[in-house]
Amino acid sequence: MSKAADMAKVSVKGGFHVMWGLVASTVISAAGTIIIALLLGPENYGLYAIALTAPTMIALFRDWGINFAITRYTAQSNTKDKTANIRSIFMSGLIFEIALGIALSLIGFLLSDVLAVTVLNRPTITPLIQIASLSILTNALLSTATAAFTGIEKMHLNSIMLVSQSILKTALIIALVLLGLGTYGAITGFTVATLLTGLIGVLLMFTIYKKLPKPEGGKLEIGQNVKVMLKYGLPLSIGVILAGFLAQYYNFLLYIYVPDDALIGNYAMAQNFVVLITFFAMPVTTMLFPAFSKLDHQRDSETLKNVFQTSVKYASLLVVPVAAMIMALAQPAISTLFGNTYAEAPLFLALLAITYLYTALGNLSIGSLINGQGQTTFNLILTVITAAIGFPLGFILISNYGVLGLIITTLATSIPAITIALIFIKKRYNLTVHWKSSTKILLSSATAATLTYAILTQLNSFTSLTRLIIGVAIFTPTYLTAAILTKTFNRTDISNLREMFTALGPLRRLFNIILNIIEKLMTTLRTNHEQDKKHTQ
Repeated sequence: MSKAADMAKVSVKGGFHVMWGLVASTVISAAGTIIIALLLGPENYGLYAIALTAPTMIALFRDWGINFAITRYTAQSNTKDKTANIRSIFMSGLIFEIALGIALSLIGFLLSDVLAVTVLNRPTITPLIQIASLSILTNALLSTATAAFTGIEKMHLNSIMLVSQSILKTALIIALVLLGLGTYGAITGFTVATLLTGLIGVLLMFTIYKKLPKPEGGKLEIGQNVKVMLKYGLPLSIGVILAGFLAQYYNFLLYIYVPDDALIGNYAMAQNFVVLITFFAMPVTTMLFPAFSKLDHQRDSETLKNVFQTSVKYASLLVVPVAAMIMALAQPAISTLFGNTYAEAPLFLALLAITYLYTALGNLSIGSLINGQGQTTFNLILTVITAAIGFPLGFILISNYGVLGLIITTLATSIPAITIALIFIKKRYNLTVHWKSSTKILLSSATAATLTYAILTQLNSFTSLTRLIIGVAIFTPTYLTAAILTKTFNRTDISNLREMFTALGPLRRLFNIILNIIEKLMTTLRTNHEQDKKHTQ
């Protein structure tokens, strides 16, 4: 079996574990979000979202690229049978993250009044920011454990943390809000839940740590490891900080130029719904980074090409149609749950989903490829370019068009970086996206979404739930039909997927049933299509 096939199996298995964790945690969180949003109302829900912005901004200075380094060097050590190094990597990263997390939590607490009054222009949320500042440290524990589990490809542990966090967060926030604590209860519940989950993650890390062989001489070499990790991760960290500042800059402009907290609450609700797409996007991005970290572009050039092109195609087959369906069904989906309470959210959701259409351009794969090959400085350059465009464009569009301006800015600023990255990987690694496949996937998804939306606009007399069900029933067969007729995927893809799904054990039978149905549909449609062509000749 080829190296690429082996890696695909590992990635599918890990991706499946990521997916079930995401699905379970998101279902729990979504149910909680609906209840919390109804209990708080748009205005208080908007304040809840705003209060979390300040510690999120400060937390950008916490990582310094250490978590990226933990994943990369753990994956490399695991592949090269140097598992003794993993102990040092784990401990070095954890100590660094805890130390910086404590320092930044204190800074967040001390600056809470300045941030609330001067930056956010909402003096009443000072106590909320003080409570939320502890989440800087607790998220440090969470992210370190996540990076460690990703590097050693123990993705089920990440899912355990995700589900634990969702259960704790949902239960605590709802309980405290029902006790009459309002936004204070929501922020406290969020922070305590993150703390408890972070501790669970660290405990799981230590169960693995104890089983690892000790390094030669018994010394962990914390200082030396941190230096190596910083050398790799610092450019990434600067990029993350810059990108984070850009995102917060957009948010601050939004808070300044959009005084209507209810409108911001609508935007926050749309962001909550767009995570449905991450069910499919997150497993891809999570598993590709350690996969690309294992490959050397000179020694494994052919494998690297296969892994890259396959990752773009199969990620697009999953993510692009889901994004297109959410765009088409945004209005009935949100109306089913909230009626007219969040009236502007459907438009925001449809626009936010456009970002995931960039998957067909390689957006989910390129960053993992570049970072996995150690070219972190180039990724920093891409972020600088995005920021150089985003800061002035964001000011112009957000100050004039509010939430719509923010979303359009985000969509527009991504395109130059993707274009430059594609040119870079072509020149350096001789890699490119299979453009024919990407075009077919986009065309099939657009066809299904357009037809679905056009039909639903004629069914306004139906209930939102009925329209939602009809929409799904129209989109799914339309997409499959279009994809088969355009040969977006073929029997080779079916065969490849069957081979990958063998890594899932007994669950492969379920996926094989789905693949068998698609294969039969493929045979039927193409036979009919060929017969029609003969009759017309």
